[in-house]
Amino acid sequence: MSAKETIQNTVDTNDVVLFMKGTKSAPQCGFSSKVAGILNFMCLEYTDVNVLADDEIRQGIKEFSDWPTIPQLYIKGEFVGGCDIVIEMTLSGELDQAFVDKGVAFDAEKAEQIRAANG
Repeated sequence: MSAKETIQNTVDTNDVVLFMKGTKSAPQCGFSSKVAGILNFMCLEYTDVNVLADDEIRQGIKEFSDWPTIPQLYIKGEFVGGCDIVIEMTLSGELDQAFVDKGVAFDAEKAEQIRAANG
């Protein structure tokens, strides 16, 4: 299976996927740590893909999304964005709405706590 096929399969078969440097329990860059921290704090079930473990996936995800940086968040097959976009969407409530619209369970109270702490 090619990197593109592997990425497509991962995005298609998981509700929420974070392509990141490291893992959700041990991020290996600050940007990946921020996004994983948000998702973890919101008690979200998601699949993490460590791009450092596979150079073809690391390069392939950039081509797949036409987005040059990592991390990259996908919800129900749809590319959401990278670190800055996820933070912005979290603070505005747009990320909550995306989860609600796509039927993805998360802790809305925790999302409100993030906004309260950063407002």
